[in-house]
Amino acid sequence: MKPKNRDQSLSDSRELDGSYDQLTGNPSTSQSKKTIKQRFLKLLPCCNPSVTPSISQNSVEDDFELSTVCHRPESMDKLEEQTKFTKKELQVLYRGFKNECPSGVVNEENFKNIYSQFFPQGDSSMYAHFLFEAFDTDKNGSVSFEDFVFGLSIILRGTINDRLNWAFNLYDLNKDGCITKEEMLDIMKSIYDMMGKYTYPTMMDDAPREHVESFFQKMDQNRDGVVTIDEFIDSCKKDENIMQSMQLFDNVI
Repeated sequence: MKPKNRDQSLSDSRELDGSYDQLTGNPSTSQSKKTIKQRFLKLLPCCNPSVTPSISQNSVEDDFELSTVCHRPESMDKLEEQTKFTKKELQVLYRGFKNECPSGVVNEENFKNIYSQFFPQGDSSMYAHFLFEAFDTDKNGSVSFEDFVFGLSIILRGTINDRLNWAFNLYDLNKDGCITKEEMLDIMKSIYDMMGKYTYPTMMDDAPREHVESFFQKMDQNRDGVVTIDEFIDSCKKDENIMQSMQLFDNVI
């Protein structure tokens, strides 16, 4: 196979993230992509909001991009088949991910630092750890663009069962197929810590445990001390507040 030259590599990269129009040879100017990117970043930050050079600038910056990207995702056509996003939506997500994560992956330490910027009033480190574990499906210590869009596709576009299965996996910390009261409490404490002590109305220190006691009593239908996936899904579907929260994600992107 004939190796690609530098110009061909740049063209492929630009086509992948939608920043290059193959018909005109000019950068894309669609403003709707910026709006979608902003909404997606607000929902679930995956990248450090620092400014990195754009591939649509000069050749020095093009060289910078090629030298820093060490993980290149699969083709957008393949990702479109594997997720519930359109090719244009994937290009927008990839541009945001690539611009903020030039290496193409984010590790847990960076993920925690990024998440902390969105919750400065509290300690988001433990929740970010649990969330990172849920996205790092192959357990290699990093989240790639593919990892991220696969998870995001389920959260935003999956069926109710898909979303509840993903949430169950988040709560099932040791991945043994069931949720204990201790696991649910760990997640709940991390959420309360992330929200901070200065919320209104002020939350009491024992609020996480009371919340878990109430939820666990509803979910552990056979009173065996653990919540199975079937019990979890059945209980969530019967909870109007949970169902409403699931619908909030329907039109995010």
